[in-house]
Amino acid sequence: MPRSVGVEEELLLVDPDSGRALALAAAVLSHAADGGQPVEQALTSELARQQLETNTQPCASLEELSVEVRRWRRAANEAAEGKGARIVALGSSPLATEPSISSSPRYQRMVDEFGVTAEEQLTCGCHVHVEIESESEGVAVLDRIRGWLPCLLALSTNSPFWQGHDSGYASFRSQVWGRWPSAGPTELFGSTETYHATTRAMIETRTILDLGMVYFDARLSRRHPTVEVRVADVCLDADDAVLMAGLVRALVDTAARSWRAGVPAAPIRTELLRLASWRAARSGLNGDLVNPAGRPAPAAQVIRALVDHIRPVLDDYGDVELVEDQIAAVLSRGNGADAQRRIYRTSGQLADVVAYAVDRTTA
Repeated sequence: MPRSVGVEEELLLVDPDSGRALALAAAVLSHAADGGQPVEQALTSELARQQLETNTQPCASLEELSVEVRRWRRAANEAAEGKGARIVALGSSPLATEPSISSSPRYQRMVDEFGVTAEEQLTCGCHVHVEIESESEGVAVLDRIRGWLPCLLALSTNSPFWQGHDSGYASFRSQVWGRWPSAGPTELFGSTETYHATTRAMIETRTILDLGMVYFDARLSRRHPTVEVRVADVCLDADDAVLMAGLVRALVDTAARSWRAGVPAAPIRTELLRLASWRAARSGLNGDLVNPAGRPAPAAQVIRALVDHIRPVLDDYGDVELVEDQIAAVLSRGNGADAQRRIYRTSGQLADVVAYAVDRTTA
């Protein structure tokens, strides 16, 4: 049986005319509930009041997941329209904005503890949850997917603009996110005991508030029997979000099979993983990436190596054609960062970038 997979998407709320981010999350969620939408955990607030989060149900197939992603993008957009806003799948706001922090006591405490790191944290990611059989399997998966996570970031990059300027990065979201003290790649854990001892020790330093702030690029979910891969920008196109889920699910199953076969995890240095993540954030699909062997190679070559690595699982799940077609599409047209810069080169107006992205988000 295929492993179930689900996606969380963080989305910006924007003014459809000016393109500026709007601090309307509470009003939009209230409007959705008043309208009879069964939002519950499917539409939620986030750290900043200018964003919403959507959560799909666990899905057995990528076709089912595609329906779910689109369903909740539409639901979020309809709720936003009720308050004069729209939703947009961008990793950062192209126009300058001053984030407004949600009123929950936990979020307010994060501002008190982390200052400008929390205050400026208006970024949107895509988190993929994949079912695991046990925590032991989950930790084994975390140890075996580390080298491929920068490739997922490169594919998804969708945040080139920051505070009204081109950042020079394809994913500036990942750079802003990296300010959190617990964010980024991890060392090999080797066992569930080491994983939990590590997260307990992090909390005992009194530097992070709780387990919810263990912001590893990939982690065990606190609430579900899943591995949660958190490295990607939110994807502009729904199809790309589904692609990300398909790649992550196949990576997880490939890693689990390797663990069961007794193949040890590759001892990749965390320092190299940090360099690989930075390289992916800087250049996205344009230029070299750092492959799991720690060598530079053209982005398309590394991405195709990822597909080859997970091909047996893709074949077992019947996902090879969908994934290969979508990879070819992304490499041909570019990802969200490429699209944003293309629109800006044409018009010179960041508001046009947002308007274009609004249409693409719910297309």
